[in-house]
Amino acid sequence: MVDYVLTIAISVASGVDALFSLLPLGFQAAKLPVEVVVIVTLMGLNLRGMKEPLTLLVPVFLGFVATHLALILAGIFAHADQLPGLIPATLAETGDLTREIGWLAVASMMLRAYSLGAGTYTGIEAVSNNVHILREPRVRTGQLTMALMATSLAVTAAGLIILYLLWNVGHEPGRTLNATTFNAILGELFGEGSIAQDGLLLVVMVLAAGLLFVAANTGFLGGPSVLANMAADRWVPHAFAYLSIRLVTQNGIVLMGLAALALLLITDGKVSLLVVLYSINVFLTFTLCLAGLTRHWWRQRGTREASAVSLFQAALALLVAGSILVVTLVEKFFEGGWLTVVITSLVIATGLMIRRHYDNTLRELAKIDALFSTTTRTAGVDTVPPIDPKQPTAVFMVGRSFGAGMHTLLAVKRLFPGHFKNYIFLSVGEVDSESFRGAEHVAQLTKDVQATLKDFERYCHRRGMPATSRVAFGTDTAQQLSKLAEKVIEDYPQAVFFASKLIFGTENLVSRLLHNQTALAVQRRLHLKGIPMVILPMKV
Repeated sequence: MVDYVLTIAISVASGVDALFSLLPLGFQAAKLPVEVVVIVTLMGLNLRGMKEPLTLLVPVFLGFVATHLALILAGIFAHADQLPGLIPATLAETGDLTREIGWLAVASMMLRAYSLGAGTYTGIEAVSNNVHILREPRVRTGQLTMALMATSLAVTAAGLIILYLLWNVGHEPGRTLNATTFNAILGELFGEGSIAQDGLLLVVMVLAAGLLFVAANTGFLGGPSVLANMAADRWVPHAFAYLSIRLVTQNGIVLMGLAALALLLITDGKVSLLVVLYSINVFLTFTLCLAGLTRHWWRQRGTREASAVSLFQAALALLVAGSILVVTLVEKFFEGGWLTVVITSLVIATGLMIRRHYDNTLRELAKIDALFSTTTRTAGVDTVPPIDPKQPTAVFMVGRSFGAGMHTLLAVKRLFPGHFKNYIFLSVGEVDSESFRGAEHVAQLTKDVQATLKDFERYCHRRGMPATSRVAFGTDTAQQLSKLAEKVIEDYPQAVFFASKLIFGTENLVSRLLHNQTALAVQRRLHLKGIPMVILPMKV
């Protein structure tokens, strides 16, 4: 999750750096405000349900590849006479350094350089994280995509390093190293200060920035998806699984955007610092995933599916990723690495506390469900008492917990003995990111909701109490319940609505955030329309 936040922050910061490489040095102070505007814009577009259109992405990607490949080849050929001496000179320098400080020190320097430059690997996780949406056959498509990404990354990175050496470029204030290199190449090809030089550099930098902004948008697509999965498994508040009317996980999008803005403000948008934070979290993710894969193949050894090659590949990759993580963390701990350790540790600790709270709450609700499991949820109703719409009617808004609904029903019977003649149960099947994954999930949701409502009806019918139920489905539970209530009050003018609200012994801001306030939201809507509704407390 932290990874995706950093993806947004570093991609936007790098993209703005690329654009500001075209401007005079005096404009550098405006970079951070522009980065903030870009993130807010992307957040707004994603809240409106924007996806990355291929009509936009393909031209940007192809333009980026074509221009960078052309400039890399042109730059190498322009100084091709230096190529024969490049490798011997490098080897000679390495030999001299070895004699001065020893092989062990040189090897450690190589490991350090390799680790700190390993951010080149990042981005491939976007493929593995989204295998389920790739075209069939998914495994083959994923393998081909990975191969293409690995090739393009290797060629681009190697080509740029060769250019830096051949053109002897150095850091220029207010410019990225790529902008300095490409400007020098275009200047030699078309003449220093020519329109062609300035125009082509503009095109190259705009395409680079465009691709980086698309990369930032993957954070707004992948991050909320991760949050929704975590919400379904109770590691973060349930609200992160809710879908808006545009079928986007709006709470996740807002959190991703605000967190990325906070990181930009904390780091002042410095790519050099952000890339340290980013690399540590990326390789933490890689190491954990590869550890799981290694364990998987180790457990599968001796079976038809397992092979020694698969185990060796996974173990080797784990060794590489783990060593990069350790070296980066040690080398950059006091240069910003401590910040990502603190942030990630806080996220982990928060997730553990949230999970513990939800598990405790579910155990308490399970106890209540168990009280009614044998006495009220049995079949065998011979007659169904008729409903008289003119009689006083109690309408209950119930959720997935049968025990909680029964608690409310029995409380109403105790508080208003003999007053209500009809009983109606309303429920909304909430279409969140978990149930929206396919037709089978929606079908199961429908089946579960209807089964719970039938249990309530059966309980009432066995006791001679006229009862029925109504159900709706949607992304906004409060809105759907309000609509159901307005329809019920038209048919049953003497209806009073009831709902329950969990009350904890230690009520605080955290408990209010972790449990939705649907009952209060519905009550406010109905009271504005003059419809009576009572919320009954249920202590957990």
